[in-house]
Amino acid sequence: TDWWDRIVLQVWDESQWLRNFRMRKGTFLELCELLSPALKRQDTRMRAALTVQKRVAIALWKLATPDSYRSVANQFGVGKSTVGVAVMQVANAVVELLLSKVVTLGNVQVIIDGFAAMGFPNCGGAIDGTHIPILGPYHQGSQYINRKGYFSMVLQALVDHKGRFTNINVGW
Repeated sequence: TDWWDRIVLQVWDESQWLRNFRMRKGTFLELCELLSPALKRQDTRMRAALTVQKRVAIALWKLATPDSYRSVANQFGVGKSTVGVAVMQVANAVVELLLSKVVTLGNVQVIIDGFAAMGFPNCGGAIDGTHIPILGPYHQGSQYINRKGYFSMVLQALVDHKGRFTNINVGW
């Protein structure tokens, strides 16, 4: 869409990238480069393939905002199902290509001191979780219905005192 190609990629400053994608543009571009081997697709006679950048942006936008699949689809000028596919493709690419490059906690005392400076003594991380709506799978679909009655996957994340992810777990 014009919004993605002409506004986000060309005009947005670092604060807009951080606010909307939770990372700087340079980090985003590096992530796209790392994920490219698993995400690059060929154009067909029927249509042009989504670029790796747009595919990653769609997934990050969906994961970083409370927006619905329909809203993200409208934002990026793609179909609702394309958003779901992009999220799964990017998640699978991260597992395939980046999981072996595990981020370690480093010096845990630095994290504890960082939280203490913010008024949270003896804290080694902040944890939260969310339900990510999905289309119900054909097999074992009932296992994916949450307490509110819709199909979802559960994402739980742990961050350090600077808001950097130190652990992520996805399941149902």
